[in-house]
Parts: sequence; C-alpha cells; structure tokens
Amino acid sequence: MKSSAAMLVLALLALPAQAEDISPQVKEIVEKELRAWAADPALVAAVIAANEAHAALSQPQIESLDAAWRTELETSTRPTIDPILAAPESQALKAKIEAGGGRFTEAFVTDSHGLNVAQAGPTSDYWQGDEAKFLETFPKGAEAIHVGEVEFDESSQSYSVQASFTVIDPASKAPIGAMTVGLNAEMIQ
Repeated sequence: MKSSAAMLVLALLALPAQAEDISPQVKEIVEKELRAWAADPALVAAVIAANEAHAALSQPQIESLDAAWRTELETSTRPTIDPILAAPESQALKAKIEAGGGRFTEAFVTDSHGLNVAQAGPTSDYWQGDEAKFLETFPKGAEAIHVGEVEFDESSQSYSVQASFTVIDPASKAPIGAMTVGLNAEMIQ
C-alpha cells in the first residue's frame, strides 16, 4: 500500500515536468496535423462570419452571452449551444476527434473575441477570450502556439494536454481566431 501511494505521489510530481517534456512534440503535432484542420475552408468561412457578426459586441455583452451559455449547460433548452454543436463545422471537428483513435479529446474554434464558433462537444463556457488558450495565441500572431499543462481528464480517465494556436485566413495570412485541441498526453511520443 505504501509503495502504491509513493508511486502516485511521484507520478503527480512529475506532471509539470512531463508537460514541459512533451511541449516540442505537441507543437510538432500542431504544425504537421492540426493547422490543416484550422485551414478547412468551411471553418475559415465560419470564423470570418462570426467575426463580422460579433464585431460590435461590447465586453458586457460578451460576458452576458458567456453567462447565458453556462446557464444553458444545466438545462435541456440550449438555444445558444445546440446550433453551434449542430453546425457542419462542429460536426467535422467531432468526426476528426472520433477518427483520431483516442489521440484527441476535444476540439473547438473561437473568433477574434474568443467566442466559440465550432466545437466537437460542449465547452464549459462560451467565451475563451480571458484564458491563456486564447490570450497566448490570437493576439500574439499567426504562428503562435500555446501548450497547456498536462491534466487528468475525468471524462476520458486519461491525462490530456491542450494545444492552442492561431487560426489564420489562408488568403490574407491574417489571424482571425484560435483553435484548441485536447491531446491524450499518454499517446504523445
């Protein structure tokens, strides 16, 4: 029993180091695989359309939308969440997650405000604009990548890490949003 507890403590202490150790591999996955997901013409068009639709939103309006989203998560009536989940771009992300053989745990894309545009499954909030996954990508330019900490994912019962990066308009090369993909950290080599 003591050795099991000691092993658990050692494993937990190693997690921050593991996150640092896998950062180069995560960035390589972004460059070799995930940027292609974000370059899908339908997804790019959806982000551009969301940017246009949300251009005049104030910060209080964004926070109100975010609060409504979080409330909807607890109800069966979800007028904000369900249309996004049903969108073809969200369904395409969901298919990529399902086809990933357990390598991917989640995927979502935000507009220039950090508001969800497409997602493989519901996120805990609508506005990602106050989180590192957005703040360390979209505002930092076209090449920005943010690798989160390795964390235990209760839903998948595995360790995962979020890779976030700037979504660009392939025509202009301008940043238009951000994408976050959860990776099964146990499958990263």
